[in-house]
Amino acid sequence: MRIKQNYSLKKHNTFGLDVRTKYFLEYENEADLYTLMRDEYFFSEQFMHIGQGSNLLFLGDYNGIIVHSAIVGAEILSEDEDSVLLSVGSGHDWDSLVSLCVENGWGGLENLSLIPGEAGAAAVQNIGAYGAEAADCIEEVHTFYLVEGEKRIFKKSECGYGYRTSFFKQEDNRGKYFVSRVVFRLSKKPEFNIDYGDVRKRLENKEITLKNVRNAVIEIRREKLPNVSEIGSAGSFFMNPYICKEHYEGLKKHYPDIKHYPVNEEVVKIPAAWLIEKCGLKGKTLGGAQIYERQPLVIVNRGNAAGSDIAALAEEVQAAVKEKFFIDLKPEVNYV
Repeated sequence: MRIKQNYSLKKHNTFGLDVRTKYFLEYENEADLYTLMRDEYFFSEQFMHIGQGSNLLFLGDYNGIIVHSAIVGAEILSEDEDSVLLSVGSGHDWDSLVSLCVENGWGGLENLSLIPGEAGAAAVQNIGAYGAEAADCIEEVHTFYLVEGEKRIFKKSECGYGYRTSFFKQEDNRGKYFVSRVVFRLSKKPEFNIDYGDVRKRLENKEITLKNVRNAVIEIRREKLPNVSEIGSAGSFFMNPYICKEHYEGLKKHYPDIKHYPVNEEVVKIPAAWLIEKCGLKGKTLGGAQIYERQPLVIVNRGNAAGSDIAALAEEVQAAVKEKFFIDLKPEVNYV
């Protein structure tokens, strides 16, 4: 277990904000977690577990303990002619995992290529893109329950997965479970999901393979989204809102080009990026924060932004969308 004091979190949040934490603690195995669960000083301080910080907005320094998993690696637990059961350390880089699966011919995660983050955070957030979600392939989530100081394994059915949410994100459960490993079931006979967004268009005249799907997703993301190693961001800042069909039909009368995706007979999903662009906010700046010119769903740090700049700009976006479309945008990013 590694512990550092007065530690900069600049490399641990994709906005690249140079905030500091009182202590930074990194565990390397489950034995470290057992030790941590029995440490009285740890529980006397406020603490928060993070991954790569790709969904966090720090509004200032953190006066407590930031906890991070250094458990990495992927191990085959079992396999048959149809699928592979793969156990992955919670600190394992997400895109490296997707690449590993694609190279081995294991399908299920290819649409989630190039999403920044780690396996444990992916299971908590239920990350998603291009019609796929992490939950589609999750079999189990191995955690340590802080209240009782014991290991607990969640089956997929117990994880409460929904759009960008899970049991672990619910208010009563948030921060009470540290993820150590995630078990994924990957298919050796993948069914390709290529009808969302521009993926099918990118694959015209190409063989539909795991590698080609992954490459198509990577190309799209690189064109629309900033490279977080060059421009600080958290990817999509807002969730795509769900509205009732009557609300959608009313908006369509005024905005015939409004984009939507049917969820069921009563609900449709509206792209948040479309709403923001229609408000004329693409490229808008506030302090060092900016609505990204290529993708209005993204707020970027142009190098000198404070967390408060980003939060204030997000509030302006929410207010504009609410006034114009009567739709509440909810941040996908968590404020700290």
